[in-house]
Amino acid sequence: MKLSLFSTVPALVLALGTSVVAPNAAAAQESRLIEVTKSGTLRVCQYPMYYSISFRDPATGEITGIDADLSKELAKELGVELEIVESAFGTFIADIQANKCDIGMFGIGATLKRAQAVEFSKPYLKSSIYAIARADGPINTWADIDQPGRTAVTTLGSYVEPFMRGYLKEAKLEAISPPATREGELIAGRADVVMSDYPTAIKVQAEFDWAKIITPDQPLSVTPYAYVVPQGDQIWLNYINLFIDTIKLDGRLDAFAAKHGLTEIVAE
Repeated sequence: MKLSLFSTVPALVLALGTSVVAPNAAAAQESRLIEVTKSGTLRVCQYPMYYSISFRDPATGEITGIDADLSKELAKELGVELEIVESAFGTFIADIQANKCDIGMFGIGATLKRAQAVEFSKPYLKSSIYAIARADGPINTWADIDQPGRTAVTTLGSYVEPFMRGYLKEAKLEAISPPATREGELIAGRADVVMSDYPTAIKVQAEFDWAKIITPDQPLSVTPYAYVVPQGDQIWLNYINLFIDTIKLDGRLDAFAAKHGLTEIVAE
């Protein structure tokens, strides 16, 4: 007995429906959103030497800053415990790819180059590049920086590093990694100026009486700051984006930005 075309349609629709739904169900099972809630732990990569963002207080050992606070808020929303995984600007991509953490939350500049290896959330902050110099030093204006014999320092792996390598024509640029610090190089006289962003600039000026901020004549390399997740997990990325939308709407982002002196650079 031959089957008519119409008699085969229900079976065909059912087969097609199964083939469409199954990958979505599989993706949900593989998403970090499911893994995090099942494990009861949110692993957050943070760089513990980033003023106002994620800085370990030497007196208490506690990491403080806007992302120290917001990572706690994210864990609270998920109903899980927070685990901080120490990382750095030069290693966070490898740490994310190696599944050492579920998300990077420490004021990471969203650049096109980095986006080739990881996924960025919606931005929550943004910053231009600033300079930090000694009040008694030779640098008083932005024009004083790019001069022969001057040494500028910045953090290894930061978005500031590649920009300044192309920007500086006369001055030398050194990229600093732990345990050395940019501020230490400046204090020791091995550097004339620190090239950084707004969070670091205001914090250093507030904490050290020798520090002064040098502002560029016009904003340089304005960069959005976002959270970082592994590529290919749209469900997890959607959740993080919703978290950012939520903290913008309910006032938590503004409140924590004000707490750490970052109101000026909150992203819309």
